[in-house]
Amino acid sequence: MTIPIALFMGCYLRFLRPGRVMEVSVIGVVLLLLAVVCGNWVAETSWGAKWFSLSPVTLSWLLIGYGFAASVLPVWLLLAPRDYLSTFMKVGTIALLAIGVLVVRPVMMAPAVSRFAGAGDGPVFAGSVFPFLFVTIACGALSGFHALISSGTTPKMLEKEGQMRLIGYGGMITESFVAVIALLTASILDQHLYFALNAPAAQTGGTAASAAQYVNGLGLRGNPATAEQISQAAASVGERSIVSRTGGAPTLAFGMSEMLHRVFGGMDLKAFWYHFAIMFEALFILTTLDAGTRAARFLVSDALSNLGGPLRKLQNPGWRPGVWACSLAMVAAWGSILLLGVTDPLGGINTLFPLYGIANQLLAAISLTVITVVVIKKGHLKWAWIPGVPLLWDLAVTLTASWQKVFSADPAVGYWTQHYQYLAAETPARRRSVRRPMPTSSTT
Repeated sequence: MTIPIALFMGCYLRFLRPGRVMEVSVIGVVLLLLAVVCGNWVAETSWGAKWFSLSPVTLSWLLIGYGFAASVLPVWLLLAPRDYLSTFMKVGTIALLAIGVLVVRPVMMAPAVSRFAGAGDGPVFAGSVFPFLFVTIACGALSGFHALISSGTTPKMLEKEGQMRLIGYGGMITESFVAVIALLTASILDQHLYFALNAPAAQTGGTAASAAQYVNGLGLRGNPATAEQISQAAASVGERSIVSRTGGAPTLAFGMSEMLHRVFGGMDLKAFWYHFAIMFEALFILTTLDAGTRAARFLVSDALSNLGGPLRKLQNPGWRPGVWACSLAMVAAWGSILLLGVTDPLGGINTLFPLYGIANQLLAAISLTVITVVVIKKGHLKWAWIPGVPLLWDLAVTLTASWQKVFSADPAVGYWTQHYQYLAAETPARRRSVRRPMPTSSTT
């Protein structure tokens, strides 16, 4: 609902009441809260369940369409008001989480070091602690994407340079706080439930009974899980099943609901907080998609325009064919990876998250390189180690992760090894299906 509300806010501020930012902000926040409250009523209706229960592939295509629209439409119409509206929800939710942590003081159920850390053969993520720990934390520790947006989109929205530190550094501190909260929400869950949530369906079997059998065989601490406990956990948050809900979002949502229902509303509101958290995460994703696609379009346009000839027209942001073509290329690039992830039998997270972390921190390496060069060019050579040391570490981590993710001999890590192993397993099965004799009919 943030998309139609944002379109209304953009038109309201542009045509109906120009300059009334506070007025349109109040209207937008009220409409957003109404959407949150009424969402449960819509979900309980027959038409709501029919219209809004979408498959992962359908949702992926809708996200691709949204990214394209946000890139080609005027920034005042969709991108700016939607991201502005999302900020209220993000800040409010982060404040609620901070209150929940302080009041509930939840017990950490996860061990300090998992037994999977050394071998790197865990059911959620494969790979050794170095380098995959760092690219898994991703933007919670180091975010090149923040640097990309802060050097392109953010400066156009600032009134003066004095605001840069609060927005740039403050935004990264907030991002790191969200990462700590995400780690906390995952760590307070019973470990059997955590792995039932996050292990791919190929391992859990997709049912509560098979998932209980699987997680009980992992040698985890604590009492064994039962199918009834897993089913009750799903029912407590209004889900039919929580088995193999890979991707991290359901884990964060479940952990948030565990904390917030103890402070606000009790068990009656646990399902509400769970679905509220899912929506909160969707706001983060959409903000990344719209701003990222638009920034990527700018970069591609600038790079191609330097080639000269007909491509020089790309320097003109008002040339619509160039805007549409570059936007289409960008959404096709990340959209293909998204579709690959949602159709991955291993749950997609094994492919998407390391790629996201690697790409994000390679952007950070570029940013740190620019900073190091600027420091040296300004004559502050003795201070070059401040950005230089993090740059060297970032390069070591991300280049190692990139190489292993592509060329590792471990099929759980390396793309090409996994690809050829899949082809080797698929070909005999395909041959058997071709050679299978056709049934013949008989007459009596």
